[in-house]
Amino acid sequence: MKFIPKNIILAMSFFLASMVALAQDDAASLHQKGRTFMQSGDYANATLVFKKALEQNPANTEIQNDLLFNYYLSADYGNAMQYGRQLTDKPGADLRSFQLLGLTYRAIEEIKEAERLYKRGIEAYSKSGVLYNEYGELLYGRKKYEEAAEQWEKGIAVDPNYSGNYYNAAKHYYRSTDKTWALLYGEIFLNLESYSRRTPEIKQLLLDAYKKYYTNMNGMKAPDKANGFEMAFTGLLNKHAAVVGSGITTPSITIMRTRFILDWFEKEPVKYPYRLFEYHRQLLQEGLFDAYNQWIFGAAQNLSEFQAWTLANQKAYEAFSNFQKGRVFKLPEGQNYR
Repeated sequence: MKFIPKNIILAMSFFLASMVALAQDDAASLHQKGRTFMQSGDYANATLVFKKALEQNPANTEIQNDLLFNYYLSADYGNAMQYGRQLTDKPGADLRSFQLLGLTYRAIEEIKEAERLYKRGIEAYSKSGVLYNEYGELLYGRKKYEEAAEQWEKGIAVDPNYSGNYYNAAKHYYRSTDKTWALLYGEIFLNLESYSRRTPEIKQLLLDAYKKYYTNMNGMKAPDKANGFEMAFTGLLNKHAAVVGSGITTPSITIMRTRFILDWFEKEPVKYPYRLFEYHRQLLQEGLFDAYNQWIFGAAQNLSEFQAWTLANQKAYEAFSNFQKGRVFKLPEGQNYR
């Protein structure tokens, strides 16, 4: 056997490593170029470039999923289904692959395939709020409202900081006779997703939910007597009903909610720890609770009055805005009392 000098072996190893790194760099640059094409709506060129990137780095799940997403965006559902099935049938299939194939099935109304896919995905990713949320949306579209709500509740339980399940659950409970959880889930959503296109919608829902709670109390489902949290929550809402008796306005809601929080924390430790109420108390202690309630209810009730309030209370509103943008609202596990 011919002897190869050690320095030659080292040089060859360095050369091979450099070639691998160069190929990876090329794949990364192609991936970014493909994303640029996709974002501009040039799906044909995006497909070409993503495929070229995968030739150089075939195991890259981000590139794979972007190619699948590109098929979906371009309404090339045939290729999206075929490629999505390849990705989700692999051992250790990526979560996003399940999500994108599910969107594809829903786009072409392959309902049974979508349902089977979501069940498989949830089995693989049992703590994925995204999959519970989208499976719930699929069921809701089939008018299986209670089954859909059950999926959103499961998503909230296993992944309490994913906002989508709160969004859909709040809307579901608002449409039902159970307005208690529309109030809670709607406000949690606003704190998890404070500045999205869905935020104004849920602010209006929350204002309307308070109005329906206090103006139609006898027409709503009674709180579950076996649910201590629900009984405690509605008990304090009812105790302070007189505060909003002359009209449900941003100032009256603020006063009612202030008294609610003072009562909730009258005895500590509280029986039912709840992050949302702890945040309310923190805002009260910081002198920011008025501005917080204006942020939620003011614009939804009367935009011109809200703008006048922010001008008259500019420092207070800026202080709240800075505080809100500088914090992360995070929910612990184990506080889902539904």
